[in-house]
Amino acid sequence: MVNYSFSRELRLLTPEDFQPVFKNAIPAVSPHLTLLARKNTLDHPRIGMAIPKKHIKLAVGRNRIRRIVRDNFRLQQHELPNIDIVVVAKAGIADLSNQELQKVLDKLWRKLVQRCNG
Repeated sequence: MVNYSFSRELRLLTPEDFQPVFKNAIPAVSPHLTLLARKNTLDHPRIGMAIPKKHIKLAVGRNRIRRIVRDNFRLQQHELPNIDIVVVAKAGIADLSNQELQKVLDKLWRKLVQRCNG
């Protein structure tokens, strides 16, 4: 049975976890989001998020983006290779509905899988 939990081991937690991804990344870009990925030595993918106040002023908006990204990752984690991913929000992301954000994420996951496996 497939486990769809989102445990602590699936997250990038410290600056030391984020640094290698920012230094040598495989990008997947859309007008609203950038996903940066780098292979890891673990047997599962991990995710971290950079959602700046500059683009989304209110905490409730930033938390909505985090919640949607986290849930989408939780459901997609078994199709992703062993990579560390940093999700960077861009200007205008707050204007997307939840469904539009889900579609953008699905497209970017596919693009990342293609680039990391190819």
